Amino acid sequence: MRKEQLDRLRTICLALPEATEGAGVGDPTFRVREKIFVMQHQMDGRPSLWIKAQRGAQETLIKMDPMRYFVPPYVGQHGWVGLWLDCDVDWELVADLAEEGYRMTAPKRLIARLDQQESHNL
Repeated sequence: MRKEQLDRLRTICLALPEATEGAGVGDPTFRVREKIFVMQHQMDGRPSLWIKAQRGAQETLIKMDPMRYFVPPYVGQHGWVGLWLDCDVDWELVADLAEEGYRMTAPKRLIARLDQQESHNL
């Protein structure tokens, strides 16, 4: 993963309430209350992101662009979606997916805080 990409991912994930960065098998992970919602992996020599996703998102994205999105090993069976970082990255979509993964992981109090932040930004 290039430094610019990691910086962009950090900006997206760490803007979420109480999100933290950790390390998982040498690659960055983003967590809320020690639960991972986004992780970066080097897979088959290619940089990728694995993001916790809503039911149906994985299938929709892979069907939409199978060269960009994939079912990641281990967590893919739980709906996580993988996306390659060595092609054109839609960072708005990454931000949306990261927020959804966060919402699926964070406690209700933090989701309410995020909703409040977003309503102030409107």
